Amino acid sequence: MRHKIIRSLAVLLVSVPLMMHGEHKNIETGKRYDRLIIRNVILIDGKGTPPRGPVDVILRENRIESIRSTRNESAYAGETHVLDGGGRFLLPGLINIHAHIHDNRGGMPISFQYIYNLWLACGITTVRDVGSNTELTVEERRKSREGTITAPRIYLYMRAGGNTPEEGRRSVQRVQKQKADGIKIFGLDRDVMKVIMEEARKWNLRTAHHVGVEETDAWDDIRLGTASIEHWYGIPDAALHGVQNFPPHYNYSNESDRFRYAGHLWKQADPEKLEKVLQAMVDAGVAWCPTFVIYEANRDLQRAVNQPWFEHYLHPALEKYFIPNPAHHGSFQWDWTTADEIEWKNNFRLWMKAVRRFADLGGVVGVGEDAGYIYMMYGFSLIRELELHQEAGFHPIDVIQNATSGNARILGLEDKLGRIRSGYWADLILVNENPLENMKCLYPTGVMRLKEGEIIQHGGVEWTIKDGILYHAPTLLKTVQDIVIEAR
Repeated sequence: MRHKIIRSLAVLLVSVPLMMHGEHKNIETGKRYDRLIIRNVILIDGKGTPPRGPVDVILRENRIESIRSTRNESAYAGETHVLDGGGRFLLPGLINIHAHIHDNRGGMPISFQYIYNLWLACGITTVRDVGSNTELTVEERRKSREGTITAPRIYLYMRAGGNTPEEGRRSVQRVQKQKADGIKIFGLDRDVMKVIMEEARKWNLRTAHHVGVEETDAWDDIRLGTASIEHWYGIPDAALHGVQNFPPHYNYSNESDRFRYAGHLWKQADPEKLEKVLQAMVDAGVAWCPTFVIYEANRDLQRAVNQPWFEHYLHPALEKYFIPNPAHHGSFQWDWTTADEIEWKNNFRLWMKAVRRFADLGGVVGVGEDAGYIYMMYGFSLIRELELHQEAGFHPIDVIQNATSGNARILGLEDKLGRIRSGYWADLILVNENPLENMKCLYPTGVMRLKEGEIIQHGGVEWTIKDGILYHAPTLLKTVQDIVIEAR
């Protein structure tokens, strides 16, 4: 019976690209127009307010020109290009604040186009890459900016580090010469971090910090002005009485140890000390990008292993990489136990409570996926991250705001990105259902509904618009399936 259900669902997933458009006028995927009318849409504009509409949105090349109350179709008889929203929902393009543009996984090549199409099919129009093959991604960023490839906007936060302060300074100078948009730091001694942050400020480079189990913690980010703390490392650590209660056999280089005992950390944080850390982060303007999704397998491994989109959209390079293997970062779940999952479920509860409290204090919460590791696929994982933010206690309107204007603020682009507003960049998504009612409708495969006694698949992003260029999302998803078939 289970196999029949999976096969039936697979047929529904594959059938999504056949969904019909609305009544459009001279609209083609992959095109940018001098002037485009998007008529009759309900607006969720990314600023944290309820939907409004119907409205018409007018684009001029790659900018939003104006927004006005919807007009009759006849009012646009003289227009050359009209996209009829048909009462669908128009949102700002989603921003993935923690992404990796991988060119291989475990030594097997993986095409950039596979990743880009997944992101765009999920409505992601901007990514902040926090670590990849720099030579390749610099060129990819250029091509994306020029519109010569089908890809989201790309912002590169290149790795800076070193064993001494001088090495740290030179590493920042190196990435600045490579025209990085920012830097990512990880595993640093305190004196090295201080010099790196000083040099980064000199070049106006924002910093994302993955705080490992190291000398530094969130208090260093607060003092030195980090733009964002990634995941959650360093935050509960700053609220401990001494160090975490590691067992004698613990070895950080053994990822089974590293991730198993990470699940024991939040319960050891002192609530009063944690409150001071969170308030200080808010006061210092340090954002928090929790990436709940990349740790979800730790609390429910079977769910992660059996995600329904794997059958048709999981690249064999990812499939191989996900198999537990000490040689692959994030592939650590050999001998993963029920007790481990129970610890991680409790860890999630406390972690989510802290993120919610941080937001209540006025903190900026980012939305990112960190896909390509731990059973997480590009694009799909960001939508799951939205669901997890809702689980953490955020209203769906706040979730959308976190993933759009909130992420734009972390990038320092809040005056041109992440909102549907006159003068802003034309990064938009047209969705077939209301994500405020069900965040799952943002998955490119849509959701199952019962209609007249039959199961249908409905929802998903229909059009993704990046920098004024239109992409038909179901068509992109179909190309992902084709890439996977060829790779297999």
